Amino acid sequence: MTGTRLQVMPATSLPAWLDTTMAAYVRSRMRSGESRERAEANKQQSLDRWFPGGAPLAGHHVWDVLDDQDTVVGYLWIGPFEAGSADWWVFDVEIDADHRRLGHARRALELGQQVAKDQGARSIGLNVFGYNTGAQDLYAQLGYRVTSTQMLLPLD
Repeated sequence: MTGTRLQVMPATSLPAWLDTTMAAYVRSRMRSGESRERAEANKQQSLDRWFPGGAPLAGHHVWDVLDDQDTVVGYLWIGPFEAGSADWWVFDVEIDADHRRLGHARRALELGQQVAKDQGARSIGLNVFGYNTGAQDLYAQLGYRVTSTQMLLPLD
């Protein structure tokens, strides 16, 4: 077990984190076949819905993931998918490249799942892009099961 822990991301860090994570979101959607315009529109919808005024929606948690040396090695964002719902979502989890494969993502997700459960969640879901097989393996090991699959055939 790693010494991984979660710490609320400081409000002063949120704007830079949002810029970085949303840029990565756009790239991931484009890598999965969306046009830049559609990916940017999805990004804006996410910001409007989940970060009104630049702050996380009530009930959402954005944490820095820290290692046993108190170094920030990534982040985790979870919360109810709908206001007041007992069905929660992992909206984003990322561990910095130099700190991957050390158990930080697994432990961060376990800690986040416990917070969700303590706050009345009955389930926690997530989306994983098809090309991210490492993450898919981790989620399966943690007990997540596939509930739907989207596929795309480019016609160009």
